Amino acid sequence: MCGIVGYIGDRQAQPLLLAGLRRLEYRGYDSCGIAVNRQGQPSFAVRKLPGKIKTLSHALEKKPLNGTVGIGHCRWATHGEPNQLNAHPHCDCANNIVLVHNGIIENYAQLKSALAKKGHVFRSQTDTEVIVHLIEDLYRALPLEEAVRRALAKLQGSFAIGVISVREPDKLVAARMGSPLVVGLGQGENFLASDVSALLDFAKEVIFLQDGDLAVLTRKQVQVFTFSGMRVKRPPSHITWDVSQAQKQGWPHFMLKEINEQPQVLSGILKHRIRSSGADSVHFEELRIPASRLARVRNIVIIACGTAYHAGMCGKYILEEFCRIPVSVDLASEFRYRNPLITKDTLAIAISQSGETADTIAAVREAKARGANVLAICNVLGSSLVRESDGVIYTHAGPEIGVASTKAYTAQLAVLYLFAFRLAQLRKTIPATRLKQLVRALKDCPHLQEKVLKDQNTIKKIARAHSHFGSFLFLGRHINYPSALEGALKLKEISYIPAEGYAAGEMKHGPIALIDEYRAVVCLAPDSAVYEKMVSNIQEIRSRHGKIIAIATEKDEKLSTLTKEVIFIPRTAEIFSPLIAALPLQLLAYHIAVKRGCDVDQPRNLAKSVTVE
Repeated sequence: MCGIVGYIGDRQAQPLLLAGLRRLEYRGYDSCGIAVNRQGQPSFAVRKLPGKIKTLSHALEKKPLNGTVGIGHCRWATHGEPNQLNAHPHCDCANNIVLVHNGIIENYAQLKSALAKKGHVFRSQTDTEVIVHLIEDLYRALPLEEAVRRALAKLQGSFAIGVISVREPDKLVAARMGSPLVVGLGQGENFLASDVSALLDFAKEVIFLQDGDLAVLTRKQVQVFTFSGMRVKRPPSHITWDVSQAQKQGWPHFMLKEINEQPQVLSGILKHRIRSSGADSVHFEELRIPASRLARVRNIVIIACGTAYHAGMCGKYILEEFCRIPVSVDLASEFRYRNPLITKDTLAIAISQSGETADTIAAVREAKARGANVLAICNVLGSSLVRESDGVIYTHAGPEIGVASTKAYTAQLAVLYLFAFRLAQLRKTIPATRLKQLVRALKDCPHLQEKVLKDQNTIKKIARAHSHFGSFLFLGRHINYPSALEGALKLKEISYIPAEGYAAGEMKHGPIALIDEYRAVVCLAPDSAVYEKMVSNIQEIRSRHGKIIAIATEKDEKLSTLTKEVIFIPRTAEIFSPLIAALPLQLLAYHIAVKRGCDVDQPRNLAKSVTVE
């Protein structure tokens, strides 16, 4: 992995490819490159290097590549270190075919050995290069798309590819299996990308390719075939995202912009999902799973990875509280390898910002194979997860560019609250008067988030004072235990400081041994049923000289006597507190990372969308 772009048309390809790659930078990468079919010449021009797209762009300013057909790639290393030879695009022996690839080819070693015996010379350590040599081996008497199709039949693993050839200069071939790929439709030109965000400047109508699709792009048309060669129709989708949403708009980092967008995102979610009155006060137009089927659900399993998993952990508290139904939460990467108790009355809720998380999609397939209905909570229209699920609730958070998830997390929480309300209505586990109170309290949360964001100076001051600490411990109880996990994840993702999240009640079962004057401890202690127990934890930390940062409800005088470092948040119902507590945790991580000089939007070794297992 990580990002693919392609263009065929009458405009110069180089600036379009670079613009698309810049839109994909947020996914994380360590090298990049483009290839352009030289106009009027039977050869390609390839330029690739380790490092940033900015460096590639500077190199191309000095010696531009002229041509109207091309492909580009930003790479996140899986096979072979980040260097010029391993960067994409990759060529065949004769430099007649050029290819870019996302994914992992599991049987590349066997294929490479067989091809080497035939005389193929490999220049890189990548699994990708095997594909272009396979195509070369088959291409002599076949059209490009047929050679590609036959080559793909030999592969084991996941892939999304873009291929161009000197022999057929007016054609771009693309294919996918287990890795996302989108075709952008233009007038007299067409585009290819691994992510819709790369197409926002160029196309509003797109085709989301499905697993087993092979697309042939020319200037005037796009044809889609199955890997067996059968022509298929894939209806185009209209992209509603605005290009400005994928720009910084004056903010120093995408992450800070997206943190500050959360009240607006939450307000939009609630506005479109909550009716002013009536039995159906919460509604989901796109849900697709019949109400009668939802009412029969006996248990729920939530499947997710990373930040989405923490949202799912909050979802367990929410759904069990309001719907009185057993809920389990699984890391998608672990769910596949156990023997879960799933029946036709199980609802699996799969949460993913991108809808392309490989482990989550694999877990969904396992759940469906066992008879579960699957509901996707996702931010991306037409993603693989959405297509493979029985129903979907979109978070409508807009493009999230920062690698560390912020607004997508609180959007996922909001959707989980609303879905719990709807399911509780169907199961008749919540009185109408109580539901109205809850809806009213939830509708107030965007305003409460705004209050947190209006006073960031305290958080910034605390962050800078603690940026030199070598480790952090985050503690929370009940529904803010997942908040503690998420706070720890945010900090280590972008500041590279070791951080652990723990249930505060477990502190004496191990973590207390780590507490001294060199460890900062972030304690989530808003007003709640477990408040006094959190106060006891804080007193225990204080007696061992731990450096305490407390997140507390405004006007809490007790905690102010126990630590000087208190971040106050507005009062809300305990069940909704994660929606508010998330913001100071995100800001704390952000300002610590900035103080330490870290790359906030593109942390080292991380990719935004983890499309390989």
